[in-house]
Amino acid sequence: MTEKKLCLLDRDGVLNVDKDYLYKPEEVEWVTGSREAIAWLNRQGYQVAVVTNQSGVARGFFTEADVIKLHQWMQTEVKKKGGEIAAFYYCPHLPDAPVKQYDVRCECRKPKPGMILQALRDFGVQPEYAFLAGDGQRDVDAAEAAGVRGFLFTGGSLLDFVQKIVVDNFFVKR
Repeated sequence: MTEKKLCLLDRDGVLNVDKDYLYKPEEVEWVTGSREAIAWLNRQGYQVAVVTNQSGVARGFFTEADVIKLHQWMQTEVKKKGGEIAAFYYCPHLPDAPVKQYDVRCECRKPKPGMILQALRDFGVQPEYAFLAGDGQRDVDAAEAAGVRGFLFTGGSLLDFVQKIVVDNFFVKR
């Protein structure tokens, strides 16, 4: 029996160039190879999910509806390259947030593992068959807290980065 496999990707700084409090599709600048990386991962049998802190909601810069709209647009753009993001998980919370309904000390805001644990449950994937690529230490810390291997993406082509991770650490379809 083949185990289910899951790749978790941070959003800002991994899929798209990190711009403070991004929520408008017209402001998205894709990281080199990011959409192609998702398509390649899918062909290798990986589900791909995005796990992203979105404190701009708690700060009042944009709404959850704006986040969802951006994620729907991103999904459409990824599909144009032959890939699919199976799910987006986002944390809108921030301790001491100006928008009081989001002033929450939660388990989903990275470096806490809540979003990752939820994705593992939702997809029925064991932690040893998952990995996370993030651009910050809090991403790696969240992955490790969930029992998932975390890898720090420092730039360049995301496609090259995930291919190396998969080839060096996991089984690749031949």
